[in-house]
Amino acid sequence: MDIYFPSSFPMCRGITGLSNNCLERAKRLKACVGGFLQRQDLSSLCKYRKPRLTLEECLMWKESFEKLLSSKHGLYAFRAFLVSEFSEENIAFYLACEDYKSTKSASKMPSKAKRIYEEFIGGEAPREVNIDYETRDITQANLKSPTASCFDMAQYRIYILMEKDCYPRFLRSAAYRNLVNQLTLKSARQEAKSRKAIASRPPLEDEEPK
Repeated sequence: MDIYFPSSFPMCRGITGLSNNCLERAKRLKACVGGFLQRQDLSSLCKYRKPRLTLEECLMWKESFEKLLSSKHGLYAFRAFLVSEFSEENIAFYLACEDYKSTKSASKMPSKAKRIYEEFIGGEAPREVNIDYETRDITQANLKSPTASCFDMAQYRIYILMEKDCYPRFLRSAAYRNLVNQLTLKSARQEAKSRKAIASRPPLEDEEPK
């Protein structure tokens, strides 16, 4: 389904669209993954996470944004990429909404909804996401009687924002291309090693030498 974006629709803002508080936090996050940002090396972020990332899983991320987010390695890599672009608040908000919708106790929803709104949507939000005024107003009205779906419109806006803008740039990034290249070389070495091991294996007694 094609989705039309009006000229005023917000894209991933980058550094110029951030408040001072959000900018300071983004700088701290960027410092935490400084090695990745300097080397554009996602493998250093993924190699210690288990199960180990495979080439097949990494290539699967290109199939759809949904498949990227459904992969633990993919989500981790994408979030690191957003930190490098000073737009990590987008995925943080999306995940906060996912966590909120899984809340089993209705009595906890008002306080959790308030925290999410104050952190990501309110006028003084330290990690304010870039949504239109209509969505902001509807979300604010929903908080008067919080339900599991009160952030659905805002979450959808941010999902589309990331899918149409941030996700393609992630796939085009040097970091992702380098990761694919490294995993391709690793897979080729492992395959060559396996072939060598099979070739050097002594024949079984009932096998005729070739």
